[in-house]
Amino acid sequence: MDKPLKGIRILDLGHVLAMPTCTMQLADLGAEVIKIERPGIGDDSRYFGPFKNKESAYFISINRNKKSITLDLKKEKGTKIFKDLVKVSDVVAENYRPNTMQKLGLGYETLKAINPQIIYASICGFGHKTVYPGRPGYDVIAQATGGIMAITGQADGPPTRVGSSIGDIFSGSFATIGILAALRVKEKTGLGQQVDIAMMDAVVSVLENAVVRYTVTGEIPQRTGSAHPSIAPFDVFEAQDGWFVIGVGNDMLWEKFCKAINKTDLLKDPRFSTNPQRSENYQALKPIITYWSKKKTVQEVLDILLQAGIPVGEVNTIDKIVEDPNIKLREMIVEVDHPLAGKVKITDTPIKLSLTPGKVEKASPLLGQHTEEILNELLGFSKEEIDSFKKEGVI
Repeated sequence: MDKPLKGIRILDLGHVLAMPTCTMQLADLGAEVIKIERPGIGDDSRYFGPFKNKESAYFISINRNKKSITLDLKKEKGTKIFKDLVKVSDVVAENYRPNTMQKLGLGYETLKAINPQIIYASICGFGHKTVYPGRPGYDVIAQATGGIMAITGQADGPPTRVGSSIGDIFSGSFATIGILAALRVKEKTGLGQQVDIAMMDAVVSVLENAVVRYTVTGEIPQRTGSAHPSIAPFDVFEAQDGWFVIGVGNDMLWEKFCKAINKTDLLKDPRFSTNPQRSENYQALKPIITYWSKKKTVQEVLDILLQAGIPVGEVNTIDKIVEDPNIKLREMIVEVDHPLAGKVKITDTPIKLSLTPGKVEKASPLLGQHTEEILNELLGFSKEEIDSFKKEGVI
């Protein structure tokens, strides 16, 4: 059976990570993604390490299942070709600064006039409707301005960036949701629309309950390390040979936990009798648990707590993730065969559909690998015309 998005064509002007994450997700689910890159240069992420045989593994990891064409949008003929592609496509996706596409004569209103069904998705730091026009945004900027750095890190340490680029990744994922919703509307009404994603919005939306904690209590949420601000114990702990986390989310689990570690006296301690009290007195509770855990290996901790039904997990390093039997069973690490880099292991899609599963089928494209194919098969340009475009630097 075909993948769910087969027949959907996306013109991908995304660069680096945010929009490429979105179009990668859509490509995994079967959309035809045509990545449009600058002639002779390409996406900036082609120059990000690490490298294998001079090819960027970073680029390979987020541009699988896509096609690549080169097109200079600053040239009149390049703009004309792009508009011709818009006529036969479903989605335009970009993550330039606001007004960049308008300056190129390719803003939403212009493209809408060409194809009323076009869905125009954009990601930028602060959105197209913003009080910060022209302000650039990278992941770290989004994490800082969106508030997540203020609540990440140790209590006595500086604000800390989350270890992966969640400002980019969440923005891309929300763009995916927006595009899918817009495709559904288009299916029902025949009309396209604009999908406007601000990276700052994306980060604010994943602050969990930090916003409501402030609006209800008036207290500004602070950094608490790996501990939960209102559930205890819910933290990372040290064992003899590594680290593990536990999530004791209610009083029933607390009773099971105390029995599992042979500390039933804690059940009689009024400081720890309810979750609010455990949270309030957590600084007294954590050393008690740590004293127990540091006498055990991580595996011993897992055996004891899992037997008792306590949510517990080892803190895996990336090398362990790659070899994890569950990751292997669920095929979350797959090998792609790149024409220049050779075999490279990357992550697969976490969306496991039973009937129409998405999957990684091909490695990222070489720069401009599909230019002639797209111009000839989609737009009907002859070999002579395509050669002329090359000589003029249009492609």
